[in-house]
Amino acid sequence: MTELFRLRLAKAWFAATHPGCWKALSLRVAPSIEHREVIASLRMDRLIDAGANRGQFSLMTRMEHPTIPIHGFEPLPSEGSVYRTVFAGDSNVTLHEMALGESAGLAEIHLSRRADSSSLLPIGEMQSKLFPSTDEIGTLQVRVATLDELQDVWGPARKALLKLDVQGFELSVLKGAKKALKNCAFVYAECSEIPLYTGQALFPEVAAFLAAEGFKPVRRANEQFAEGRLVQADHLFARA
Repeated sequence: MTELFRLRLAKAWFAATHPGCWKALSLRVAPSIEHREVIASLRMDRLIDAGANRGQFSLMTRMEHPTIPIHGFEPLPSEGSVYRTVFAGDSNVTLHEMALGESAGLAEIHLSRRADSSSLLPIGEMQSKLFPSTDEIGTLQVRVATLDELQDVWGPARKALLKLDVQGFELSVLKGAKKALKNCAFVYAECSEIPLYTGQALFPEVAAFLAAEGFKPVRRANEQFAEGRLVQADHLFARA
């Protein structure tokens, strides 16, 4: 039994045994239990979920933090529609159908055969090689905003978690969030150690930027290895 298959079984079991997940499960959305331990450990007052996809991370956060406001950012209409349905009736969850970046405007997103691997950066050969069925199948024009311009999202927070799962676009999102970061206690970012998307910043550059903004790395989780080397992992940063 592969590790991926074990994870899928664990997600299905968790969702099936927690009534709060049943509606999501009917839409083939399971909470991202691989992040559960990290989410549960954080004393946060708000989640800013950049790269929200269908709501997997937001759902896990809602299970561990039932009352905090959640703001999801997802530029793909197909995925955003599912996210909206999953959280219909939860007035404390808001979906923003846009991407985040360093500057506001319109941009082309490169669509992956697997929607959650789509990116504002071109999909590289190594991504397609190491992660099958993530090759590019087209492009779509989407709206991009900076987090800093959306003060109603982060302004009321004092200990927000900024989660980044944006397929190589992490540094661009952070550069557009320098004001917002002052109201964040944590950043949780999927970062690559090797280039998977054309022009992406790798972990050392992301970590250096966050260090300059007063954050230090405190945990690495969900490591993915290929060909004997670390390819990517989720990194938790906390305000020093």
